[in-house]
Amino acid sequence: MPNLFSDEVKKQRDKVRPLADRFRPRTLDEVVGQKHILSESDLLSRMIMSDSLSSAIFWGPPGTGKTTLAHVIANETQAHFKSYNAAMIGVADIRQIIEEARTRIEQNSGRTILFLDEIHRFSRSQQDVLLEAVEQGILILIGATTENPAYTINNALISRSTLFQLEPLTEEEIASLLRCALQEHRGVGALEVQVTDEAIEHWAKLADGDARRALNALEIAIGSSKEKHIDLEIAQQSIQKKAVRYDRHGDGHYDHASALIKSVRVGDTSGALYWLACMLEAGEDPRFIMRRMSIFASEDIGLADPRAMEQAASAWLIVERVGMPECQLTLSQLIIYLAQAPKSRAAYNAILQARDDVKNKRSVIAPTDHDSNILPTITATYFT
Repeated sequence: MPNLFSDEVKKQRDKVRPLADRFRPRTLDEVVGQKHILSESDLLSRMIMSDSLSSAIFWGPPGTGKTTLAHVIANETQAHFKSYNAAMIGVADIRQIIEEARTRIEQNSGRTILFLDEIHRFSRSQQDVLLEAVEQGILILIGATTENPAYTINNALISRSTLFQLEPLTEEEIASLLRCALQEHRGVGALEVQVTDEAIEHWAKLADGDARRALNALEIAIGSSKEKHIDLEIAQQSIQKKAVRYDRHGDGHYDHASALIKSVRVGDTSGALYWLACMLEAGEDPRFIMRRMSIFASEDIGLADPRAMEQAASAWLIVERVGMPECQLTLSQLIIYLAQAPKSRAAYNAILQARDDVKNKRSVIAPTDHDSNILPTITATYFT
């Protein structure tokens, strides 16, 4: 029986919906950004427009449109669409959805699309429940994740899906989105608020590619100001400082370390200091950085400048004894030294080659104690 008050209930819910949710695009034409996968000639656009979508995984930072694309698909497709947050659904629910999808196919009632937001929160065993249904085409799976799928999603599930990587929006794209929200009734157009270009540019910059963050800042500025004119000062108060995208327990942790090492290796001092600053700003343990730099001093500099190891050892001792924030000076000094030092991997390559010979070639018998004056013959040359 239909709810006689459903329209009123919907209005009440709309009153508390955040601007980022109310202003979510409904069609592909309204989507801002992601032109590398959403142009008319690209695969995803063609699949959505022809309603021939196969299982897909959307991977990208927060606020780049992963959930938005799922909603667009829900509006464009003729399939039955079900949407859940992976953290809020269990195996029993998944099995029931699969059975309902199988029944629809058998009754010629259309296919079923299951959207799982934050699919990385779905355990490997839970993901296994989906495999057969996805492989047989009973269920079309769309997953959204901020984590690298290679580390968080079963390889078997990835191989049955098309992976689409979303990119952070540009400052121009976010500024355009904010201006649209100010003009359209679905946004805040009905309020007739005037916002300066400086305020919009400030939000676009500090949002750091996150459309949701920019729209939240706009909504906070309007809601907290009695005036209908938003200037740069109000804009600055409505958005927090830029958040560093960094996960100390995920692959971002190692991606930043890799970027730091690569910069030091090629002598890019400014780049190395930038990645060091990212890691420290995100709260990385300085001892983790020191371990990587100590390895670098031996592996990449080695005999080209033996003092690099002494510098690393001294820096590690200071970092252990002083701690943050003062030890950032020590880390900075060490990284500048290592970046500018000459590089040589001769010692590193030599021991690797020697160990490879020990494992894979004919053994050389070491002399016994009473043959201590006999030097065993080693024919290989590892270092010259």
